Amino acid sequence: MNEALMVMKWPLVACLLLPGMLVYLGLHIVRREVIFVDLALAQVAALGTCVSLLLGHEGHDPQTYLWSFGFTLVGAAIFAATRARTHHRVPQEALIGIVYVVAAALGIVLLSRSAEGNEELRRTLIGDVLLVTPAELLRTFGIYVAIGIVHVIFRKKFLMISFEPERALAEGLAVRWWDFLFYALFGLVVTSFVQIGGVLLVFSYLIVPAVCANFLARQLTALMVIGWITATLASVAGLVVAYQFDFPTGAAIVCVLAVALILSGVIASVRKSID
Repeated sequence: MNEALMVMKWPLVACLLLPGMLVYLGLHIVRREVIFVDLALAQVAALGTCVSLLLGHEGHDPQTYLWSFGFTLVGAAIFAATRARTHHRVPQEALIGIVYVVAAALGIVLLSRSAEGNEELRRTLIGDVLLVTPAELLRTFGIYVAIGIVHVIFRKKFLMISFEPERALAEGLAVRWWDFLFYALFGLVVTSFVQIGGVLLVFSYLIVPAVCANFLARQLTALMVIGWITATLASVAGLVVAYQFDFPTGAAIVCVLAVALILSGVIASVRKSID
């Protein structure tokens, strides 16, 4: 038991503290019906990491973080600009998918020039949360707190453009600019977590708890509580499974989140049949 705590202590703290902001942003993304925007932004952030690695920087260097966030800002600008202007026959989700595929392909091309390209590509996809350090955790949590404060201050505008976009337009809100701020902050969250957990874990924490919550509740407070509980329980269970069976930690958490999604869907179906 002591050995398990020593190995899993900081990964456990990371998986308990950090997903809270991801779950909240995931509720926005699900309501906006742009489910894959987080996956696309995560892949764009990973592309920035690939460029930095190719330039000779290490994965945890400040330069790598800046490259990753810089690429994410470009993605945020693209998604904010295309939300209102996308032709009705070409939904924004299609453009988001294109950005994801192109970013993934470019990452593969760039890392093919690296002697350790396969390992680096694997790291951008599934990360290695077991190697998270207290300094990384503290820095990322500090970023999340700062972003959380911004969301609290401007919560009415952010909630309006996500949950009531027609009302936002009717009230003359500068939706495109608020969208850019939302996606820029969202990109900062994604960039920070991609460095720790990889693309797949970022996507799973953002979407799966939010979908589970939407199966079971409608009010925003209840949605957040259910989402946070889902993420917490899945994180603990995933870490236990990973330690017991020597599985990759991030992949184990993603699989447990998938089980939680299935259970939530079953519970929602049973409730609907009873009602």
